[in-house]
Amino acid sequence: MRILVMAAGSYGDVAPYTGLGVRLREAGHEVALAAPETFAALVTGCGLDFRPLPADPRTRSASGGGSLMGRAAAFIQQLARGVADAAEPGADLLLLSATTAPLGWHVAEALAVPSLDVYLQPVAPTGAFPPVVGARRSLGGWGNRAVGRLGLRVVDRLHADGVRQLRARLDLPGLGPRAARRRQEDAGSRVLHGFSPAVVPRPCDWRAGLDVVGNWWPHVPAGQALPAALEDFLRAGPPPVFLGFGSMAGSTGERMSELAAEALRLAGVRGVVQAGWAGLAVSGADVLTVGEVPHALLFPRTAAVVHHAGAGTAAAGLRAGVPAVPVPVMADQPFWAGRLTDLGAATAPIPFRGLTAERLADAIRRAVTEPSYRRRAAEVATLLAAEDGSARVVEAVSALAR
Repeated sequence: MRILVMAAGSYGDVAPYTGLGVRLREAGHEVALAAPETFAALVTGCGLDFRPLPADPRTRSASGGGSLMGRAAAFIQQLARGVADAAEPGADLLLLSATTAPLGWHVAEALAVPSLDVYLQPVAPTGAFPPVVGARRSLGGWGNRAVGRLGLRVVDRLHADGVRQLRARLDLPGLGPRAARRRQEDAGSRVLHGFSPAVVPRPCDWRAGLDVVGNWWPHVPAGQALPAALEDFLRAGPPPVFLGFGSMAGSTGERMSELAAEALRLAGVRGVVQAGWAGLAVSGADVLTVGEVPHALLFPRTAAVVHHAGAGTAAAGLRAGVPAVPVPVMADQPFWAGRLTDLGAATAPIPFRGLTAERLADAIRRAVTEPSYRRRAAEVATLLAAEDGSARVVEAVSALAR
């Protein structure tokens, strides 16, 4: 079967699908991954075909009148053109992330092929918790569901122009995004969620077909090793604290570099600082700055991880069994930060806007000295190790192929 996976966003929105794609390829399928151009080497390095999407958050224009909603709608229109281009070589099945699904459904209709939603976040409304984006506290069962439904309506409104243009290009009859979503719901379309039920249990009020299957992890090629300089640093002393914010903190690199250096000094720990999109750079005898390295290789050798609590990074820390210091910035990060803390595997979240060297140093000290954090992280790691989310997706794909 020819499978096209579509994923848009930052590294954490794309990398997990490389592991999923490799598992599908090993099961005998031809797999292509459509993603932002910046991830071409990541995808092809896994042996998957790459198809570019114009969806790199670092290059979003300020179009749309300067408003956040306007820029988001303009970005979606650009992405709509991209998913159509990516699908032109054809496919027998589309696997769609939460970002690409509202557009990918229409592509699947035009190709007359099935689609399967494979999400990294629980976006369906539920009374069990508030929406993963926007709401910071629970509003109770009824309130959580109501706000969740409202959030989906906002998403559909943002997609209105992009969907209209996409359907016109695909020579499909008119159908709005809200009607398309309702059609998916009425059909009982299956959605597989790539996170652990040990972290977010499946809500009991979800409809049938919405399943939590466990993580699919970024692919790490056999034999890949950490850079020599990093390996030497790790061997030269006690386990360091990892500090990185991935694609966040984009315009604050100099300030964050100074803050990170001071926090590590005050906490009295060695540190590995990831440059990320902000370009953090910290130097010293007890600190090493690195670029992109596989979390699966680095995190198990750290004393704790300080991060922005993106879904992928949060899961990687739990998988490694190390405590976390979450510093959420935006979007779904406060949700995952709260989950880590509720599990007992992380200190209380420090909102990025309130971050200081002193607050960060205090949290780092507690993460590395209080045994309960590492104990709980190790317990969750054991649960994650028993799961195989990719196998569940392979099973679902095999059922569609029959």
